[in-house]
Amino acid sequence: MRIGIVVDSACDLPSGFLERHAVVVLPIEVRLGGETLVDDRDPEVWQRFLDQDLGARGHAAETEAYSVEQIRELFLGRLVLDYDCVFCLTIASSRSPIHANASRASFSILKDYRPIRHAANVPGPFLMRVIDTENLFAAQAVTAVEAVRLRAEGRNPGQMRERLEFLARNTYGYMLPRDLYYLRARAQKKGDRSVGWLSAALGTALDIKPLLRGYRGETGPVAKLRGFEHGAEQLFDHVRQRVEAGLLAPTVCVSYGGDLAELAALPGYAALKATCAANDVDVYESPMSMTGMVNVGTGAVTLGFAAEEYEFSTG
Repeated sequence: MRIGIVVDSACDLPSGFLERHAVVVLPIEVRLGGETLVDDRDPEVWQRFLDQDLGARGHAAETEAYSVEQIRELFLGRLVLDYDCVFCLTIASSRSPIHANASRASFSILKDYRPIRHAANVPGPFLMRVIDTENLFAAQAVTAVEAVRLRAEGRNPGQMRERLEFLARNTYGYMLPRDLYYLRARAQKKGDRSVGWLSAALGTALDIKPLLRGYRGETGPVAKLRGFEHGAEQLFDHVRQRVEAGLLAPTVCVSYGGDLAELAALPGYAALKATCAANDVDVYESPMSMTGMVNVGTGAVTLGFAAEEYEFSTG
């Protein structure tokens, strides 16, 4: 069976990985003033976003996910012919309409695909499974990497769906921002009042950074860390300990809202990579998507892995 994998552009994986494994990307439009950029993980568009410092006004940007009709057209025009089963892995449904749009589109796709396949002499039925990764950015990439691995092993769609839904429920995502003022402005733009003016002002004055966690569709702060570099070191050390304790999948995904050379230079990152290598855990490094940088600011770090349930501690 030919199995396809679809992600949205907020899923932080290297462009080379996406191309090598034929992972299809659902674009997200980013509107900055009078200009519209298509976030489809094109490295050239991403570099322009950084070089022209477009993120400086990103807090006022509008983002628009692929619509129900656009998803329908993509599948009926191409994917129902290229594949016999497609897994569509979306950003957390609690944070974006992409999952709802893909789910709604699936009803029409599964109703209308037969004459299209018949006309192209493609035999057999077509299956589509929409899975909520329940997480964001680098963390949603964990499920995508597992989907690629399971497909390579020859797992059938039922086995893949069960495993991917299990992994999504047990994936932890962490995000460390650089700029609380930006985060607050963006939150206000979207009607999210979780970052107040006082906390942003106090955090900037004392150089306190919140460590945010995504887990089972919910996001919120789990720690306050002094300074971005020190905070990154504590985060990497925390993940290193989780790797040593054992993960549910041999994967750690990391993204950075800027040049990846800056990520490599952060304290504690080399030690995390060494620990992953010693424990046969693959590390996937990726630039953060434009969508991610618009929502949390440039220079942020996100990280994801799957593990059994535990209480967070930086100790």
